[in-house]
Amino acid sequence: MAQAAKTPPPASPSRGVLLASYLLMGGALLLVMWRGLLPGLLCVCLGFLLTRALTHWLARLARRNPAHGSAPRLAQVAAAAVVMVLPLALLALGLTQSRSYVVDAPLQYRELLNYLARTVLELRQKLPPDMAAYLPEGAAEIQVVIAGYLGAKAGALAMAGRAWLAGLLFAYVGLLIGALAAVRVPGRPRPLALALAQRIALFGEAFRQIVAAQFWIAAFNTLLTALFLLIVMPYWGLPLPYTPVLITFTFVAGLVPIVGNLVCNVVITLVGLSVSPLAAVACLGFLILIHKAEYVINAKVVGSRTQMGVWELLSVMFVAEAVFGPAGLVAAPLFYAYLKKELAARQLV
Repeated sequence: MAQAAKTPPPASPSRGVLLASYLLMGGALLLVMWRGLLPGLLCVCLGFLLTRALTHWLARLARRNPAHGSAPRLAQVAAAAVVMVLPLALLALGLTQSRSYVVDAPLQYRELLNYLARTVLELRQKLPPDMAAYLPEGAAEIQVVIAGYLGAKAGALAMAGRAWLAGLLFAYVGLLIGALAAVRVPGRPRPLALALAQRIALFGEAFRQIVAAQFWIAAFNTLLTALFLLIVMPYWGLPLPYTPVLITFTFVAGLVPIVGNLVCNVVITLVGLSVSPLAAVACLGFLILIHKAEYVINAKVVGSRTQMGVWELLSVMFVAEAVFGPAGLVAAPLFYAYLKKELAARQLV
C-alpha cells in the first residue's frame, strides 16, 4: 500500500480574506451594540468556555474508565447538556424559593432609587448642624436636580419588566449558541472561515481574560460587602435598608471595571446616610478599604494579562458610554482588549 500523504497545513489567508474577516467581525460587534444584544454575546462566550471546560473535565474522568470508544464525544454532549439545562434548573429553584425577589426585581430597584432621592433631599436634616452649615447656598438646588434625576430613573425602571425578561431570554439563547458551537464537528475550513475562526479565537481569549477575571473580582467584592452589610452593620446596631438589593447591585456594578465601583460606593454611602452620619462614614470607610484592595487585584489580574493601563481603560469606557450608553461601559474593556490582541497579532503594538 502506498504511504498516505500528509495533509498540508492550511495556507495563510490572503489580504482580501483577512480584510473581509476584519470587516465582518467589526460589523458583528457594532450590530451587537446597536441592537442591544450584548448580554447574548457575553453568554455565547460564557457558554462556549463553560462547555469546553466541562468537556475537558469529563474527558479526564472518562480516561480512567475507557469502556467506550466514543467517550470524548459523549463528554462533549454531556457538557453541552449541563450548560443548557443548569440555568433552567437554577431559574426554577429561584422562582420556587425567591419568587417575589426575582419577579419584582425592577420594582425593588425603583423603590431604592426613590429612597435615594428622598435621602438627597433631606441631606441637611441628616447631617449634624455644624456640618450642614458648611454646605453652599446652592446645595439645595443641586439636591433637587439630583433627586429629580433619580426619580426619573426610578419611573423609567418601573416600566423595565419587558426589557428585564428580554435580557434574560437573549442571555439564555446566547448560552445555547455557545454550548452548541463548542460541540460542533469541525469540517474542512475554507479561507474565510479560517480567518474568522482566528478573529473569534482572539475575541474568546480577550473574554476569558477580562470578563472571567472581572467576575471573580466582583464576586470577591460582593462577598466582603455582604459580610459587612449582613453581619458588621447589624452588630454595630446600624442595619441598612434594602440590603439584598444592595448586595445584588454590588455584584452587577462590580462587573463594570472602575466606574461600577464608584457608582456602588455612592449608592451604599447614601443609603448609610439615610440611617445616620455614622453609618455613612462606616460604609464609606469600608468601601474605600475593600476597593483599594480590589484595585490591587484588578491591576495584577487584568492589567498583567492584557497590558492595559488604567488611563487606557477609563478613556475607552468614557467614549463607549457616550456612544452606546451603559452597555458601552460593559463592552469597552472587552472590545478594547480584543482590539489590542488583533494589533499585537499583526505586530503593530
